[in-house]
Amino acid sequence: MFRHHRTGRRPRTALLTLLVMLLATACGTGTTDSGGSVGGERPTVRIALGVDASYAPLYLAAERGMFEKAGLDVRLMKVEGGPAAAQAVTAGTAQISANADSTALPQMVNNPRLRALGAFQSSGRYLKVVLREGITSPRRIRTMGSIQGIGLYATHEYLRHHRIDPDSVKIQQSAPQEIPTMLQRGDIDGYILFDPWVTKGVDAGGRVAGSIGDFGVTYVQWLLADQKWLEKNQEVAGKIFQVVAEADRLVTEDPHAAALAAHEQAQLPVAGTEKAISEISFEARALTSADVTSSRRIVDFLRGRGLIRSAPDLDKVLLRGWYDRYAR
Repeated sequence: MFRHHRTGRRPRTALLTLLVMLLATACGTGTTDSGGSVGGERPTVRIALGVDASYAPLYLAAERGMFEKAGLDVRLMKVEGGPAAAQAVTAGTAQISANADSTALPQMVNNPRLRALGAFQSSGRYLKVVLREGITSPRRIRTMGSIQGIGLYATHEYLRHHRIDPDSVKIQQSAPQEIPTMLQRGDIDGYILFDPWVTKGVDAGGRVAGSIGDFGVTYVQWLLADQKWLEKNQEVAGKIFQVVAEADRLVTEDPHAAALAAHEQAQLPVAGTEKAISEISFEARALTSADVTSSRRIVDFLRGRGLIRSAPDLDKVLLRGWYDRYAR
């Protein structure tokens, strides 16, 4: 935006007309968003996502202009990760978010309008157990660091797998970037996270003691949207998911190119990202009854721990069939 300053001379009519036209154009362009278009322009859709290798398809799509080629105006909105992405949708600052199932489900209790459109990746290997020096057996664990959602769920399942009562272990929830430092200081004995925080934990003197799949845990990453926005933008959301599905295929075919895109878009290390990509299954698909069953198990865990006050209506919030209808 710019302003007209008085100079003491009477501006010419032609100049005034030109300034008004330019000002109107600038203001109109700047306010275009997903709620509608101005002058026939494409609506802007913001996708909230975290910063790690699991978002490689979205980074690659943005880096290669795949959204633009599909006739879409999509902006990636990088947040801390975890519930922050879904919370951005709830707040209306983003229209779509990428969230793991165990992270999304508690947010669906807080905002019953959140809808899972489909899955675009899954893994039982990406999240790893890191233990500090001197912890030679899970039985020696007294404290663990954890992030919300998938981290907390996996931590409890890990302890149960080793026949340890989770209530006998102090679990300190924190942000991912703080947890390796907590391990180095000796504040915690271990944690379950993804890279680059796994590598940072090893650099801090820890060791990798396994992956979540070793004790029967996998996560599924969903694309979420608010139902109110979705009702008016089904076709747009479908086109976005089509781009993500194509990007999934490209990531699988060329992990190095995807790692380079992640470096450009999110400053992630190329070598570490490429290694992490090999541990993730990038495949877009519709939600199924198996997703409902898995989600119910996660919800039961969250309710049992008093982390959510009620269960989301899984038949309503998980849109089975949506992907096949709009994103095929």
